[in-house]
Amino acid sequence: MAAYFMNSYDIVDEQQFSQYAPQVIPLLQRYGAEVVAADVEGIAIEGKPRKMNAIIRFPSVESALKCYNDPEYQPMKAIRIGSTANCTVVLVKEFAMK
Repeated sequence: MAAYFMNSYDIVDEQQFSQYAPQVIPLLQRYGAEVVAADVEGIAIEGKPRKMNAIIRFPSVESALKCYNDPEYQPMKAIRIGSTANCTVVLVKEFAMK
């Protein structure tokens, strides 16, 4: 069953953050992931929006966690952490209505 990372954060260093996506996209693809949505102009319906909001689909919870914990991702993660604030990353399982 698919799983989704829901990411939300404020970008505080645009220059440093610009290094993140070009590095992380190939890694995501290696784990069968796809960026379903990414927006820096999200519309808040409830609560306070962050600058960046993204949804990334993985084939499974296992592949999502392996990607997140991959040693190759750790320097990329450091770029994201160093260039953002108020970060929330939530992993949710796909919901299948019966």
